[in-house]
Amino acid sequence: MSELRWNPLTRRWVTITAERRLRPADFAPRRLRVQADLGRPCPFCPGNEEAAPPALEAYGPHGRWLVRVLPNLYPAFAGDGPLEVSEQGDPRFRRAPATGLHEVLVLSPDHGASWADLSDNQSVLVMAAARDRLEDHAGIGGIQYTQMIVNHGREAGASIEHPHGQLLGIPFVPGELDRELAAFAEEPGEPLLSAVLEAETGLGLRVIEAGDRVVALCPYWSGSPYEALLCTREPASHLDRASPADLAAMGRALRDVLVRLRRVLGDVAYNLVVHSAPHRASVAFHWHVHVLPQLATVAGFEQGTGVRINVIPPELAAQQLRDAN
Repeated sequence: MSELRWNPLTRRWVTITAERRLRPADFAPRRLRVQADLGRPCPFCPGNEEAAPPALEAYGPHGRWLVRVLPNLYPAFAGDGPLEVSEQGDPRFRRAPATGLHEVLVLSPDHGASWADLSDNQSVLVMAAARDRLEDHAGIGGIQYTQMIVNHGREAGASIEHPHGQLLGIPFVPGELDRELAAFAEEPGEPLLSAVLEAETGLGLRVIEAGDRVVALCPYWSGSPYEALLCTREPASHLDRASPADLAAMGRALRDVLVRLRRVLGDVAYNLVVHSAPHRASVAFHWHVHVLPQLATVAGFEQGTGVRINVIPPELAAQQLRDAN
């Protein structure tokens, strides 16, 4: 029998349909390869630095970069200033310039790698770069929130094969973050995700890995197959205010979860989404990371209702990922 489960972070229902359970082999690895532009070199590969804008940050020993941050050539958000809303004579028709920043975080000099292939040191450098950029964004008054994402595979929205993420500094707090902030504000006592971690590590059913600093699990309310949530044990509202040890542990834990995912499912497309509190906001929050494999089509019911249907119970997904040592 199908079961409804409540997501306390987004305050939405999800549907778990265990009777439609599939095996890992029933999910095909990503089929749509990101097409290279044969007319120009990959702008993220070593030796092709002139094909991209000058780096904002570069990390690595002896002048050899291992991680780079670049301005996006085709930014979704650009320009200075706060959100300035205007109306066209009717308050229902509002618009504003899409000011902000849009940056590319190059994860590795290796064109064929992914986060799952990063060494411990490389994973730590990626998180250090993210922290540095969020610190810089927080100092720009017009940027209210920065969204860090990694799109792996064309089905997940990647347009360049070379492993990279994106940092989008925007002049407003998006609705998904607003819902999570409201959930934290309404939870009395212990922060919401700290309570979830305590309960989940006690049960163990949905835990993928439980390290000293970071816990990875398939959340009870998983809306998609093999969805993972990673949290630090020590709550911090902002990624850029987390301890260096926690950031390092998160980078390694993300790599380990993605390795497990690849061992179970093959090279599937996925989205990695980091949620941190809005810049300069003193709010109850616990920064965390969502890993969302792109294995199921979002069909009419999901789009019409906002209710996701998950055909792999998170208890089963977590067991399979734990076993993929």
